[in-house]
Amino acid sequence: MGLITQLLTLPLAPVRGAVWVMDQLVLTAEQQYYDPEPVRQQLAALEQELLDGRITEEEFDRIEDELLDELEWRQAWQRQHQRDP
Repeated sequence: MGLITQLLTLPLAPVRGAVWVMDQLVLTAEQQYYDPEPVRQQLAALEQELLDGRITEEEFDRIEDELLDELEWRQAWQRQHQRDP
């Protein structure tokens, strides 16, 4: 049955290939977009700005809260999608 199905659907092979490629592109783009590492780097740079006196404690707290929120949802997305096959 599998061989007959493959032969009958052979004309659709280019479409299946294009769909697979698009799925891989979307997956790669999502992984890059939700990567928590850039946010961690921003947090480190923010701390350095505070230590250098370029920003106030209030600015630091406000920006840090925003970055930590963003880091949290990026990590949640990655945890959710690591379990999905």
